[in-house]
Amino acid sequence: MKPVRAKKKLGQHFLKDNTIAKKIADLLTFEDYETVLEIGPGMGVLTQFLVPKKKKLHLIEIDRESVTYLKNTYSEIEASLTEGDFLKLDLQKIMGKNPYAIIGNFPYNISTQIVFKTLENREQIPFFAGMFQKEVAERICEPAGSKKYGILSVLAQLFYTTTYLFTVPPEVFNPPPKVNSAVMQMVRKEDFSLDCDESLLFKIIKLSFQQRRKTLRNSLKTLNLPDLLREDVIFDLRPEKLSGVDFIQLTKRIGHGNISN
Repeated sequence: MKPVRAKKKLGQHFLKDNTIAKKIADLLTFEDYETVLEIGPGMGVLTQFLVPKKKKLHLIEIDRESVTYLKNTYSEIEASLTEGDFLKLDLQKIMGKNPYAIIGNFPYNISTQIVFKTLENREQIPFFAGMFQKEVAERICEPAGSKKYGILSVLAQLFYTTTYLFTVPPEVFNPPPKVNSAVMQMVRKEDFSLDCDESLLFKIIKLSFQQRRKTLRNSLKTLNLPDLLREDVIFDLRPEKLSGVDFIQLTKRIGHGNISN
């Protein structure tokens, strides 16, 4: 695999270690899906291990030079290669209505947005795995109670079981990033429905972590909660103390306007 230059406008550092690329590709189990979407394949260091699996493979790549290289190198996937910005594409138009997994060595400056878009399309995505900046991978997988636990942690863990798999050093990339990287995965839960008002839940989580050093009583002031509800001890807590289940229960109580369970 010839070395390539990073597209700095994308914040991408290209993986050059085939052993790590194969480990990422081998995370795919194909238990609840037969199709794989690779985001940002670049010059195909991961793609080369996906093609032999003989499954339906679709690639999304924004860089034209990389698109040309992929078409010339993997002629069998030309019809399944989309040139464009993953964040702006309509995934259902590209992938149809069948389930699929997402995998990739993700551009670091849009990696959290990739996760959020995955969560928006969770009904079709039972599995997600890839390379992130280490601190982002930790944040996605961090349990409640940690200083790294935040909005992304709560939302990802509401719908998926998240696992931090292994750390990756800078020298296996071209060019080497200034930080460590990590591979993590998300396996969708069997029951990923929400037993509450979803829009209210997301609003509560966002408001709570916007002022994470404050207690919920202060950070949720704008919701104009009834005094009786605000007196409950849960409002003495800071948001990082609440799990996704706790936020669901809180949303139900706020939605009902009382403190009954």
